[in-house]
Amino acid sequence: MANDGPDNHGEPQQERPDPAGGRGSSGRESPDSGSSGGSNRRNDGAMPGPAADLGPILAGWPVGGHRPTVRLVRTVSGQVAIQVRLELGLLQLAFDGRPDGRRPHGADSLLTWHQSRLEAHRTRVGSDEGFELSSKECEGLREEGVQVYHRYVALFALEEYEAVVRDTSRNLAMFELCRNYGASQGDRTVLEQYRPFVVMMRARAEAAIALTAGDSRAALAAVERALAELQAHFEEQGPMGGFEQSSEATLLRGMRDALVPRLPASQRSELEDRLRRAVQAENFELAAILRDELRSLEQ
Repeated sequence: MANDGPDNHGEPQQERPDPAGGRGSSGRESPDSGSSGGSNRRNDGAMPGPAADLGPILAGWPVGGHRPTVRLVRTVSGQVAIQVRLELGLLQLAFDGRPDGRRPHGADSLLTWHQSRLEAHRTRVGSDEGFELSSKECEGLREEGVQVYHRYVALFALEEYEAVVRDTSRNLAMFELCRNYGASQGDRTVLEQYRPFVVMMRARAEAAIALTAGDSRAALAAVERALAELQAHFEEQGPMGGFEQSSEATLLRGMRDALVPRLPASQRSELEDRLRRAVQAENFELAAILRDELRSLEQ
Protein backbone atom coordinates (compact mmCIF):
# COMPACT_ATOMS: atom_id res chain seq x y z
CA MET A 1 0.00 0.00 0.00
CA ALA A 2 1.81 3.05 -1.20
CA ASN A 3 -0.83 5.72 -0.56
CA ASP A 4 -4.54 6.29 -0.76
CA GLY A 5 -4.60 7.97 -4.12
CA PRO A 6 -2.84 7.98 -7.49
CA ASP A 7 0.82 8.77 -7.81
CA ASN A 8 0.31 12.29 -9.16
CA HIS A 9 0.80 14.06 -5.87
CA GLY A 10 -1.17 17.21 -6.61
CA GLU A 11 1.44 19.36 -4.91
CA PRO A 12 1.61 23.05 -5.82
CA GLN A 13 3.51 23.76 -9.01
CA GLN A 14 6.42 26.14 -8.49
CA GLU A 15 7.72 28.49 -11.12
CA ARG A 16 10.97 27.21 -12.52
CA PRO A 17 13.63 29.66 -13.69
CA ASP A 18 13.89 30.07 -17.43
CA PRO A 19 17.56 29.66 -18.48
CA ALA A 20 16.81 31.90 -21.45
CA GLY A 21 15.95 34.78 -19.11
CA GLY A 22 12.53 35.27 -20.71
CA ARG A 23 9.26 33.86 -19.35
CA GLY A 24 9.22 31.35 -16.49
CA SER A 25 6.92 28.35 -16.57
CA SER A 26 4.11 30.51 -15.17
CA GLY A 27 4.16 32.69 -18.29
CA ARG A 28 5.09 35.89 -16.40
CA GLU A 29 7.82 38.21 -17.65
CA SER A 30 11.06 37.90 -15.75
CA PRO A 31 12.13 41.05 -13.88
CA ASP A 32 15.03 41.68 -16.24
CA SER A 33 13.21 40.90 -19.48
CA GLY A 34 14.50 43.26 -22.15
CA SER A 35 16.95 44.88 -19.75
CA SER A 36 20.71 44.83 -19.68
CA GLY A 37 21.26 46.38 -16.25
CA GLY A 38 19.86 46.26 -12.71
CA SER A 39 18.94 42.59 -13.12
CA ASN A 40 17.47 40.64 -10.19
CA ARG A 41 18.60 37.37 -11.78
CA ARG A 42 21.92 35.86 -12.62
CA ASN A 43 22.63 35.36 -16.29
CA ASP A 44 21.77 31.66 -15.92
CA GLY A 45 18.27 32.48 -14.62
CA ALA A 46 18.86 31.51 -10.98
CA MET A 47 17.44 33.70 -8.24
CA PRO A 48 20.23 35.23 -6.09
CA GLY A 49 20.47 35.80 -2.37
CA PRO A 50 20.06 33.93 0.93
CA ALA A 51 16.24 34.11 0.81
CA ALA A 52 16.25 31.71 -2.17
CA ASP A 53 18.94 29.33 -0.87
CA LEU A 54 17.71 26.34 1.13
CA GLY A 55 21.24 25.06 1.66
CA PRO A 56 21.68 26.42 5.22
CA ILE A 57 18.25 25.04 6.27
CA LEU A 58 18.98 21.60 4.84
CA ALA A 59 22.48 21.58 6.33
CA GLY A 60 20.98 22.32 9.74
CA TRP A 61 18.58 19.39 9.39
CA PRO A 62 20.61 16.50 7.95
CA VAL A 63 19.09 13.16 7.06
CA GLY A 64 20.24 9.73 8.15
CA GLY A 65 20.91 7.94 11.38
CA HIS A 66 18.27 8.37 14.07
CA ARG A 67 17.51 11.99 13.27
CA PRO A 68 13.79 12.88 13.00
CA THR A 69 12.52 13.54 9.51
CA VAL A 70 9.26 15.27 10.51
CA ARG A 71 8.74 18.36 12.65
CA LEU A 72 6.23 21.10 13.46
CA VAL A 73 7.20 24.71 12.75
CA ARG A 74 5.62 28.12 13.18
CA THR A 75 5.39 30.05 9.91
CA VAL A 76 6.02 33.77 9.53
CA SER A 77 2.24 34.26 9.50
CA GLY A 78 1.97 32.53 12.87
CA GLN A 79 0.38 29.32 11.55
CA VAL A 80 1.54 25.83 12.48
CA ALA A 81 2.97 23.83 9.58
CA ILE A 82 4.45 20.37 9.15
CA GLN A 83 7.85 19.92 7.56
CA VAL A 84 9.08 16.62 6.16
CA ARG A 85 12.80 16.27 5.44
CA LEU A 86 13.41 14.43 2.18
CA GLU A 87 16.74 13.24 0.85
CA LEU A 88 16.85 16.04 -1.71
CA GLY A 89 14.89 18.75 0.01
CA LEU A 90 12.00 19.72 2.22
CA LEU A 91 8.22 19.36 2.09
CA GLN A 92 6.01 21.81 4.01
CA LEU A 93 2.32 21.15 4.66
CA ALA A 94 -0.33 23.30 6.30
CA PHE A 95 -1.60 21.75 9.55
CA ASP A 96 -5.24 22.67 8.82
CA GLY A 97 -7.27 22.95 5.63
CA ARG A 98 -5.70 21.82 2.41
CA PRO A 99 -2.07 20.79 2.91
CA ASP A 100 -0.96 23.16 0.14
CA GLY A 101 -2.78 26.08 1.80
CA ARG A 102 -5.04 26.75 -1.17
CA ARG A 103 -8.79 27.48 -0.95
CA PRO A 104 -10.43 26.14 -4.12
CA HIS A 105 -13.62 28.07 -4.96
CA GLY A 106 -13.16 29.88 -1.63
CA ALA A 107 -13.75 26.65 0.33
CA ASP A 108 -11.47 24.87 2.80
CA SER A 109 -10.98 22.07 0.27
CA LEU A 110 -12.38 20.59 -2.92
CA LEU A 111 -14.07 17.96 -0.77
CA THR A 112 -16.01 20.48 1.31
CA TRP A 113 -16.92 22.42 -1.84
CA HIS A 114 -18.36 19.33 -3.57
CA GLN A 115 -20.13 18.31 -0.36
CA SER A 116 -21.78 21.74 -0.24
CA ARG A 117 -22.77 21.32 -3.90
CA LEU A 118 -24.38 18.00 -3.03
CA GLU A 119 -26.32 19.51 -0.12
CA ALA A 120 -27.51 22.38 -2.35
CA HIS A 121 -28.63 19.82 -4.96
CA ARG A 122 -30.56 17.86 -2.33
CA THR A 123 -32.24 21.04 -1.10
CA ARG A 124 -33.19 22.05 -4.63
CA VAL A 125 -34.27 18.64 -5.97
CA GLY A 126 -35.29 16.88 -2.78
CA SER A 127 -32.83 14.01 -3.26
CA ASP A 128 -29.37 13.29 -4.64
CA GLU A 129 -30.79 11.92 -7.89
CA GLY A 130 -29.00 13.47 -10.85
CA PHE A 131 -25.96 14.61 -8.90
CA GLU A 132 -22.71 13.50 -10.53
CA LEU A 133 -19.00 14.18 -10.30
CA SER A 134 -17.18 14.34 -13.60
CA SER A 135 -14.00 12.36 -14.15
CA LYS A 136 -12.01 15.60 -13.94
CA GLU A 137 -13.68 16.47 -10.62
CA CYS A 138 -12.93 13.01 -9.24
CA GLU A 139 -9.33 13.37 -10.35
CA GLY A 140 -9.07 16.67 -8.49
CA LEU A 141 -10.47 15.05 -5.36
CA ARG A 142 -7.98 12.19 -5.63
CA GLU A 143 -5.06 14.59 -6.03
CA GLU A 144 -6.21 16.51 -2.97
CA GLY A 145 -6.51 13.19 -1.12
CA VAL A 146 -2.87 12.36 -1.88
CA GLN A 147 -1.85 15.62 -0.21
CA VAL A 148 -3.91 14.67 2.84
CA TYR A 149 -2.33 11.19 2.85
CA HIS A 150 1.16 12.69 3.05
CA ARG A 151 0.01 14.88 5.91
CA TYR A 152 -1.62 12.20 8.05
CA VAL A 153 1.39 9.90 7.68
CA ALA A 154 3.59 12.76 8.93
CA LEU A 155 1.09 13.55 11.71
CA PHE A 156 1.14 9.93 12.86
CA ALA A 157 4.93 10.09 13.17
CA LEU A 158 4.48 13.25 15.26
CA GLU A 159 1.87 11.47 17.45
CA GLU A 160 -0.72 14.11 16.55
CA TYR A 161 -3.40 11.45 16.68
CA GLU A 162 -6.48 13.69 16.75
CA ALA A 163 -5.35 15.27 13.48
CA VAL A 164 -4.72 11.80 12.03
CA VAL A 165 -8.33 10.83 12.83
CA ARG A 166 -9.47 14.08 11.20
CA ASP A 167 -7.52 13.49 7.98
CA THR A 168 -8.23 9.78 7.61
CA SER A 169 -11.93 10.41 8.19
CA ARG A 170 -11.75 13.16 5.61
CA ASN A 171 -10.23 10.86 2.99
CA LEU A 172 -12.76 8.13 3.72
CA ALA A 173 -15.53 10.69 3.16
CA MET A 174 -13.89 11.53 -0.17
CA PHE A 175 -13.86 7.82 -1.07
CA GLU A 176 -17.61 7.65 -0.36
CA LEU A 177 -18.34 10.75 -2.45
CA CYS A 178 -16.48 9.38 -5.47
CA ARG A 179 -17.94 5.89 -5.02
CA ASN A 180 -21.50 7.21 -4.89
CA TYR A 181 -21.37 9.94 -7.53
CA GLY A 182 -18.40 9.32 -9.84
CA ALA A 183 -19.22 9.60 -13.53
CA SER A 184 -17.48 6.40 -14.60
CA GLN A 185 -17.02 2.95 -13.13
CA GLY A 186 -13.31 3.68 -12.70
CA ASP A 187 -14.03 6.90 -10.82
CA ARG A 188 -16.30 4.98 -8.46
CA THR A 189 -13.97 2.07 -7.77
CA VAL A 190 -10.33 3.13 -8.17
CA LEU A 191 -10.00 4.35 -4.56
CA GLU A 192 -11.40 1.20 -2.94
CA GLN A 193 -8.01 -0.54 -3.06
CA TYR A 194 -6.72 2.06 -0.59
CA ARG A 195 -9.61 1.87 1.88
CA PRO A 196 -8.06 -0.85 4.13
CA PHE A 197 -4.96 1.25 4.76
CA VAL A 198 -6.95 4.37 5.67
CA VAL A 199 -9.30 2.42 7.95
CA MET A 200 -6.31 0.83 9.68
CA MET A 201 -4.53 4.16 10.17
CA ARG A 202 -7.63 5.75 11.66
CA ALA A 203 -8.11 2.84 14.07
CA ARG A 204 -4.48 3.02 15.19
CA ALA A 205 -4.86 6.73 15.91
CA GLU A 206 -8.17 6.24 17.74
CA ALA A 207 -6.67 3.46 19.84
CA ALA A 208 -3.64 5.60 20.67
CA ILE A 209 -5.89 8.44 21.84
CA ALA A 210 -7.86 6.06 24.05
CA LEU A 211 -4.74 4.45 25.52
CA THR A 212 -3.28 7.87 26.31
CA ALA A 213 -6.46 8.53 28.30
CA GLY A 214 -6.07 5.16 30.05
CA ASP A 215 -9.17 3.70 28.38
CA SER A 216 -8.20 0.30 27.01
CA ARG A 217 -11.86 -0.56 26.48
CA ALA A 218 -12.30 2.33 24.02
CA ALA A 219 -9.03 1.38 22.30
CA LEU A 220 -10.26 -2.17 21.83
CA ALA A 221 -13.61 -0.92 20.53
CA ALA A 222 -11.82 1.20 17.89
CA VAL A 223 -9.87 -1.84 16.69
CA GLU A 224 -13.02 -3.98 16.64
CA ARG A 225 -14.89 -1.44 14.54
CA ALA A 226 -12.04 -1.28 12.05
CA LEU A 227 -11.79 -5.06 11.77
CA ALA A 228 -15.53 -5.34 11.15
CA GLU A 229 -15.29 -2.58 8.53
CA LEU A 230 -12.37 -4.31 6.82
CA GLN A 231 -14.15 -7.66 6.76
CA ALA A 232 -17.23 -6.06 5.19
CA HIS A 233 -15.02 -4.31 2.64
CA PHE A 234 -13.25 -7.48 1.56
CA GLU A 235 -16.51 -9.40 1.34
CA GLU A 236 -17.84 -6.72 -1.00
CA GLN A 237 -14.71 -5.84 -2.96
CA GLY A 238 -12.03 -8.45 -2.52
CA PRO A 239 -11.62 -12.11 -3.43
CA MET A 240 -12.39 -14.91 -1.01
CA GLY A 241 -9.88 -14.92 1.82
CA GLY A 242 -8.86 -11.32 1.23
CA PHE A 243 -9.61 -10.31 4.79
CA GLU A 244 -7.45 -13.05 6.30
CA GLN A 245 -4.55 -12.20 3.99
CA SER A 246 -4.80 -8.45 4.46
CA SER A 247 -1.74 -6.89 6.11
CA GLU A 248 -3.97 -4.19 7.60
CA ALA A 249 -6.24 -6.76 9.22
CA THR A 250 -3.22 -8.70 10.48
CA LEU A 251 -1.83 -5.58 12.14
CA LEU A 252 -5.17 -4.78 13.77
CA ARG A 253 -5.58 -8.35 15.01
CA GLY A 254 -2.18 -8.03 16.62
CA MET A 255 -3.32 -4.83 18.33
CA ARG A 256 -6.48 -6.54 19.51
CA ASP A 257 -4.52 -9.45 20.95
CA ALA A 258 -2.30 -7.02 22.82
CA LEU A 259 -5.26 -5.02 24.14
CA VAL A 260 -7.43 -7.88 25.40
CA PRO A 261 -5.09 -8.78 28.33
CA ARG A 262 -5.35 -5.17 29.50
CA LEU A 263 -9.05 -5.60 30.20
CA PRO A 264 -10.03 -6.38 33.79
CA ALA A 265 -11.59 -9.76 34.53
CA SER A 266 -14.99 -8.11 34.91
CA GLN A 267 -14.94 -7.35 31.19
CA ARG A 268 -15.54 -11.01 30.36
CA SER A 269 -19.24 -10.79 31.15
CA GLU A 270 -19.51 -7.61 29.11
CA LEU A 271 -17.85 -9.29 26.11
CA GLU A 272 -20.25 -12.22 26.43
CA ASP A 273 -23.22 -9.86 26.53
CA ARG A 274 -21.96 -8.00 23.48
CA LEU A 275 -21.51 -11.33 21.68
CA ARG A 276 -25.12 -12.29 22.40
CA ARG A 277 -26.38 -8.95 21.13
CA ALA A 278 -24.21 -9.19 18.00
CA VAL A 279 -25.62 -12.64 17.18
CA GLN A 280 -29.18 -11.46 17.79
CA ALA A 281 -28.58 -8.53 15.44
CA GLU A 282 -27.03 -10.94 12.88
CA ASN A 283 -23.82 -8.91 12.98
CA PHE A 284 -21.74 -12.00 12.44
CA GLU A 285 -18.54 -10.15 11.60
CA LEU A 286 -18.51 -8.47 15.00
CA ALA A 287 -19.60 -11.73 16.67
CA ALA A 288 -16.57 -13.53 15.21
CA ILE A 289 -14.27 -10.83 16.54
CA LEU A 290 -15.84 -11.00 20.02
CA ARG A 291 -15.49 -14.79 20.09
CA ASP A 292 -11.78 -14.44 19.33
CA GLU A 293 -11.45 -11.99 22.22
CA LEU A 294 -13.15 -14.38 24.63
CA ARG A 295 -10.83 -17.16 23.53
CA SER A 296 -7.87 -14.85 24.20
CA LEU A 297 -9.13 -14.28 27.74
CA GLU A 298 -9.17 -18.02 28.34
CA GLN A 299 -5.51 -18.43 27.40
